[in-house]
Amino acid sequence: MATVAMVFGASLFLGWASLGAEADPQTPNIVLLLMDDMGWGDLGVNGEPSRETPNLDRMATEGMLFPNFYTANPLCSPSRAALLTGRLPIRNGFYTTNGHARNAYTPQEIVGGIQDSEFLLPELLKKAGYINKIVGKWHLGHRPQFHPLKHGFDEWFGSPNCHFGPYDNKARPNIPVYRNWEMVGRFYEDFPINLKTGEANLTQIYLKEAMDFIKQQAYKQPFFLYWAVDATHAPVYASKAFLGTSQRGRYGDAVREIDDSIGKILKLLQDLGIQEKTFVFFTSDNGAALISAPSQGGSNAPFLCGKQTTFEGGMREPAIAWWPGHISAGQVSHQLGNVMDLFTTSLSLAGLQPPGDREIDGIDLLPAITQGKLIDRPVFYYRGNEMMAIRVGQYKAHYWTWSNSWEEFNEGIDFCPGQNVSGVTTHNQEKHTELPLLFHLGRDPGEKYPISVSSLEYQNALRRISPIVEEHEKTLIPAAPQLNVCNPAVMAALQPPTF
Repeated sequence: MATVAMVFGASLFLGWASLGAEADPQTPNIVLLLMDDMGWGDLGVNGEPSRETPNLDRMATEGMLFPNFYTANPLCSPSRAALLTGRLPIRNGFYTTNGHARNAYTPQEIVGGIQDSEFLLPELLKKAGYINKIVGKWHLGHRPQFHPLKHGFDEWFGSPNCHFGPYDNKARPNIPVYRNWEMVGRFYEDFPINLKTGEANLTQIYLKEAMDFIKQQAYKQPFFLYWAVDATHAPVYASKAFLGTSQRGRYGDAVREIDDSIGKILKLLQDLGIQEKTFVFFTSDNGAALISAPSQGGSNAPFLCGKQTTFEGGMREPAIAWWPGHISAGQVSHQLGNVMDLFTTSLSLAGLQPPGDREIDGIDLLPAITQGKLIDRPVFYYRGNEMMAIRVGQYKAHYWTWSNSWEEFNEGIDFCPGQNVSGVTTHNQEKHTELPLLFHLGRDPGEKYPISVSSLEYQNALRRISPIVEEHEKTLIPAAPQLNVCNPAVMAALQPPTF
């Protein structure tokens, strides 16, 4: 975790502005491929037995696989806010204090969103001459002040939320779809999704948006493409050509179409001859949603539980870096990585330093990617307003355990189906701050066998971990929570600001 001195933010921003927008001809393009609820175990290269991701598998054989890559939160909105700010959700405000360790996101009626005080990646990349586009799911707020074009993106095609619905457009409208500031339709109306068959053409639309943008910008200024598709989020969907083609059911159909789309994006970069000046990174926002599995959810194998939990299945993500000519083919990095690192790494690629007036949690992965170095750093597992666990090296210490409440569980909502581990996957919030539950993830990736608190191994590991936790908690300054308040009055379509 990078620690930086506090300085006056306005002067810092003016300092960047003085750099102008002239791009270095060697500055690479950046393409971030962010999946929605895709699990670590969904890729053939990670062991999925049906081997239905040939393009992603080839991307890994041509680039670098990160088997120890994490999200910053086991839920979509906080994870995306962390990626684009390089900061834990507790620092950027994407959490709630309405309940202890409660997950929260940005439904249509949420009042809060990404704050102007946060510097987002596209906003900073503009200082190095980048043109920036987001395709797909934004999820950082619905009101005009939270619009992606207010936070550094030059273009947007997609939606402020996931494709939930359909709704009656009375008490609740269907989710809108935008091209820049203009609402061009709504899911289920202008952009059909057949819940019965799973047919929808959205991934093909998102693919065309990405490819058109790449073609337009290929020989101009450097570009940043943030491709945030959501076909693998329930209700999962795929286009007609892919429906029924997977051994894994409808979810597998969605994965196959995404895999095919990524293959086409990488081939386009090669056909245009810009593959060596384009850095591409693939990952997911959180683990697979096991509450929707098997037909509507993916695989987090071999890890415990899934989305919404801070067990490995909820937080460890598939991750691949691809940059021909810069990354040797067939590499595997055991660097501990995090989606927040994509913020700092992208700035490094652009020749920029991260903001110096705030704590930045993401690290620059380029030494690991291009030189094979391993950087010693912790990984914090947050759920809402609570640090639930920490990983240091191969050891993971749980300070709190919780899957989901007994009330939810008794209603059939299970975040860890078929994976009950006594004393670990608890339905009450269990506090372990005095004697954390400790696992060695190399020997026990499934978090089934806590290390004995009386063992020398336990004592030695805690001697290393405890000072890191104490320093983190001592220096942590939580931002004002943005996900506390909902109001149906804010569900109106986003409109350009009038100020």
